[in-house]
Amino acid sequence: MPKHLLFVALAGHGHVNPTLPLVEELVRRGHRVDYATSAEHSEAVTRVGARWVELHPEDAMAAPPREFGPADIAAFMRRMFVAMRSAHAVLREHCVTESPDAICYDAMNWSARVLAEQLGLPAVRCIPHLASNEDYSPFANVMGGHGDENPLTAALAADCAEFSAEHGVVLDPASLLDVTEKLNLVFVPREFQPEGDTFDERFHFIGPSLGSREHTEPWSPADPDAPVLFISLGTVFNDRPDFYRTCIEAFGEGPYQVAMTVGDVDLAELGDIPPTIDVRPRFPQPAVLRHAAAFVSHAGMNSTMESLYYGVGLVTVPQMPEQAANAGRVQELGLGEQLDGGTVTAESLRAAVARVASDSAVRANLGRMRKVVREGGGAVRGADVIEEYLR
Repeated sequence: MPKHLLFVALAGHGHVNPTLPLVEELVRRGHRVDYATSAEHSEAVTRVGARWVELHPEDAMAAPPREFGPADIAAFMRRMFVAMRSAHAVLREHCVTESPDAICYDAMNWSARVLAEQLGLPAVRCIPHLASNEDYSPFANVMGGHGDENPLTAALAADCAEFSAEHGVVLDPASLLDVTEKLNLVFVPREFQPEGDTFDERFHFIGPSLGSREHTEPWSPADPDAPVLFISLGTVFNDRPDFYRTCIEAFGEGPYQVAMTVGDVDLAELGDIPPTIDVRPRFPQPAVLRHAAAFVSHAGMNSTMESLYYGVGLVTVPQMPEQAANAGRVQELGLGEQLDGGTVTAESLRAAVARVASDSAVRANLGRMRKVVREGGGAVRGADVIEEYLR
């Protein structure tokens, strides 16, 4: 029997994009999907058959932190809390009016979790990053080492208490972003997840899937005989003209033809750009990776998974703690190398790319992980699990 599902992901390509193939598959099976997110993603969600519900996270996302000390993260999370609180009101009104059968929410979106609890609706948590349990937590790596007081918990305590009193719910700042549901879909294969074997039956590691996006945005290299190098720092922490100049110095004279995304960076800041380097605000990432010999990446999870989907080795230059955890896992599993963005040079970057593109052990590891990623089930398995859960 078709169901009516409400998906919620406040903002962020790394949070919305992994869910789109799943939404597309659910719609294909006859389910109705409403998708609550920011205007930036409206076209993407309607393109896969969902109905867009507008959320307004602009103030929270306008200035992501440039530094990642506890105070910086706490300040950012307080802005996110305000946006989530606003989203709660919009989502509640939508649910009262439209009566969805279940809420599928991005793990960062605590207001959707609370709303599902308030309304007695089944909830599905979608995790686009490494999952947490008693044996492994990326959150502990970010906020640990500060004695008995977690600065994030302290920063959000008053906000959580006020929300709890207003809505009659329990909102614990210590576990605000990490409450395990009866069904948790992780868009990462279990083999990539640290301590993967310790996660119980509530966690389904479905891995990534690309859906129709894999074929809707074509791209081909100008020179079919030259190896392709893809360079991207993602969509958020990408204002790094110094890094892009280093890349131009490293690869301007070949042997690669380079596709490099720079977001909104002014090209004039990059100096002379040789003809072997194609610089754009964005590229169709799956189409480029299909041709790439290596990927210089920020190690966002979506980019990491898409790189492994195509068996492309990674040279990671993480820009924030979550990406550093992903980059560490890539290096641990022999799928690439990690460089420090603060000290990377043209020489170290060039040498790392050469090793990742040619090393036989890396190639073998990539081949095994590509098989794992493609056999994880992706959107089809995710839809199966949701349907079974809601029967």
